[in-house]
Amino acid sequence: MSSLQRKGLQARSLSSEEEEKLKRDQVLVSDFKQQKLEKEAQRNWDLFYKRNSTHFFKDRHWTTREFEELRSCREYEDQKLIMLEAGCGVGNCLFPLLEEDRNIFAYACDFSPRAVEYVKQNPLYDTDRCKVFQCDLTRDDLLEHVPPESVDVVTLIFVLSAVHPDKMHLVLQNVYKVLKPGKSVLFRDYGLYDHAMLRFKAGSKLAENFYVRQDGTRSYFFTDDFLAQLFLDTGYEAEVNEYVFRETVNKKEGLRVPRVFLQSKFRKAPKSPVPGDPGLGQES
Repeated sequence: MSSLQRKGLQARSLSSEEEEKLKRDQVLVSDFKQQKLEKEAQRNWDLFYKRNSTHFFKDRHWTTREFEELRSCREYEDQKLIMLEAGCGVGNCLFPLLEEDRNIFAYACDFSPRAVEYVKQNPLYDTDRCKVFQCDLTRDDLLEHVPPESVDVVTLIFVLSAVHPDKMHLVLQNVYKVLKPGKSVLFRDYGLYDHAMLRFKAGSKLAENFYVRQDGTRSYFFTDDFLAQLFLDTGYEAEVNEYVFRETVNKKEGLRVPRVFLQSKFRKAPKSPVPGDPGLGQES
């Protein structure tokens, strides 16, 4: 797999065949079915993990390489980093991070109770180093498990795309509440015209850039502008917001598959210093 990160570019150009496919596929799933999908979202993800157990996603050992902020966001070298992995799945990102960095305490949550149980059954699960819990990020559940303004960094990795676009701002609001002032959300998710978007068959479209898979799970494909506006409207400051272009090569079948992701970093503004405060100039 080759990787190239490009700054200041739009999502990839489409072939004429791809453009024609997207033009033809304009019929939306009925309102009745869309409401049913929303109501059954947790059940569909639970069934996904029942079918796939812990074998579907590979461990994400690339996380600290791609997100150097997980190291650099410390204020001093031996600082214990408190992080939240919002949408942890079965721990494919969580456990590699805990293995690589012994000075992290991680809160981790997922929408699926079954996924959370798989995390707790992992031999690497250690309650001294992580707290894992089931949570609906679109509700106020998060504050029941994580103290307000207590987290140094939040990761949102292939999570927000599974949330209905009308509720994405709720996720960002709830994450904002537990994040310390001046600290950041690290984001990675599907970008517009990713190969996965172009594979959907007719009848899978829920809304612009929003699709349903055969198993009932859903996926949104982000533009950088849409994502930036979503974070900015919730009170964050943009630090990095870039497309990542990759090409997956299947040598056996002779296929080259274009992948498009968004990799971003958004910060909660530091608290404004109070005049006369002896801690003036120091970040909380």
